[in-house]
Amino acid sequence: QVQLVESGGGLVQAGGSLRLSCAASRRTVSNSAMGWFRQAPGKEREFVASIDWPGVLKTYADSVKGRFTISRDNAKNTVFLQMNSLTPEDTALYYCATRAYNRGSLSTRANQYIEWGQGTQVTVSS
Repeated sequence: QVQLVESGGGLVQAGGSLRLSCAASRRTVSNSAMGWFRQAPGKEREFVASIDWPGVLKTYADSVKGRFTISRDNAKNTVFLQMNSLTPEDTALYYCATRAYNRGSLSTRANQYIEWGQGTQVTVSS
């Protein structure tokens, strides 16, 4: 089983930026699609971004399109989420997730991901 550890969250003012990282261990995720999801208090978990295994295809939720960028470094077994122009509506616990081994196609559906990190908190003040 893969272990995913997110980092890079924190408190930032509206309009600011953060870069989240998700480091994988115990097995390679270089042949697996990866995704970022988030969950705000009192709300359901929602899709944020996904990237295919070589890092060529990417897809985003409409709410973050043009502001967030997902990327990956397969040599380092790490996925990133660059978040710019943050708003208070982006406040949430952010999770990274991986699809199964050799499932390299991206997906927006949480049930397509088999391993999840513990999350990193992002708080955007107005």
